[in-house]
Amino acid sequence: MPLTLLITMMVCFAFSISIAVAIGSSAVLGIALFDPNQLILVPKEMFSAIDKFPLLAIPFFILAGNLMETGGISRRLVDFAKSLVGGVQGGLPMTCVLTCMIFAAVSGSSVATTFAIGAILIPALVKHGYPVGYAASVQATSAELGVIIPPSIPLILFGVAAEVSIGELFIAGFGPGLLIGVTLMIFVHLWCRYKGLGKNDGDGRLGVWPATLNAGWALLMPVVILGGIYGGIFTPTEASVIAVFYALVVGLVIHRELKLADIVVVLRKSVISSAVIMFIIANAGLFAFLITRAGIPDAIGQWLTAVLQSPGMFLLGVNVALFVIGMFIETSAAIIVLAPILVPVAIYFGIDPVHFGIIMVVNLALGMITPPFGVNLFAACTVARISLDRIIGHLLPFVMVIIGCLMVITYVPSISLALRDAVFDKPPVVQPVIGPAIGPL
Repeated sequence: MPLTLLITMMVCFAFSISIAVAIGSSAVLGIALFDPNQLILVPKEMFSAIDKFPLLAIPFFILAGNLMETGGISRRLVDFAKSLVGGVQGGLPMTCVLTCMIFAAVSGSSVATTFAIGAILIPALVKHGYPVGYAASVQATSAELGVIIPPSIPLILFGVAAEVSIGELFIAGFGPGLLIGVTLMIFVHLWCRYKGLGKNDGDGRLGVWPATLNAGWALLMPVVILGGIYGGIFTPTEASVIAVFYALVVGLVIHRELKLADIVVVLRKSVISSAVIMFIIANAGLFAFLITRAGIPDAIGQWLTAVLQSPGMFLLGVNVALFVIGMFIETSAAIIVLAPILVPVAIYFGIDPVHFGIIMVVNLALGMITPPFGVNLFAACTVARISLDRIIGHLLPFVMVIIGCLMVITYVPSISLALRDAVFDKPPVVQPVIGPAIGPL
């Protein structure tokens, strides 16, 4: 059966069939050929894959992001970020990075961040003389922070798939998110100085105080959401509902930019996005069930521990594999299929599963900005109204920056775990990241 699953998937990929359909079709065909009496497992396992309470956060965070975009919250966040960093050369792309960092703290989705912030900043960047391909690259890369800085839909999926605390994953995402965000801002500033771009980025910039007052309700949103989670007032799943309610009240009552007629459009867009993700999760859950029953996870675990005989080599091998996988397989599907396989091996090597979850999500987030299936690239190109080939040349330096940050996150566990240990009052764990060789299981 495993060979049938692999061949079917490869054939589907060759004919450009969507990832979810390819995974689901290979699983159904495998059961039909080898055990047709068990076809009842198809709906059962697909339902079981999405019948998890934490997954409710996904549609609500997507809806909250769309409400923020339509209700004027996103625009006010852009004005606030521009008031802080927009006065220096390259301040506009730096504003893009900073706005995405703030927006990520309430949306949880990189695609939602791309559309919400890109619709404002990509035209602004082009107007200030930046090449449209560069503007789309900055936006696509910055929006990646939407799946790293909590709340994050991929972190929720990893927590569910690997049975790891979602609260701990969320708090562990702050350090890596800040590292990537600050590194990107430094990089775009230096790049703009080198290229001579962005000398007039401060035009039309509000003062810090007026911009802060104007964005007060928008800035209060991540405080309410994250404060409620870590204050024990509500769970991450319940926080997604609070985010929707908050965005609805601010857009309708306070800013009054969200009209009742807009809600129908927002709901339709959110339903479509949520349905796509849930369909992927359902098919990936069925696929994961079959490969687990076939003993593939155990075989891979034993092979990894035999070949990559130290924690450092294991992490390097996983990073290389996930980078390649992320280029071809959607992040949600990759997490659900691979997390149950890799986490037990990581634990065997003495790697904290929360730290490993951050590594996995950051790495797969790279797949969102790498061809051929980078969802952020397609979203940014849609907003910028350009073809994918016009973005590639500008994108490569950003990919290298993220890879550099990934290596630091991988081999300096305290970036992810220091805040987690402090918040949850856990003793610091010294992980054998570059330890001696370890024998097979």
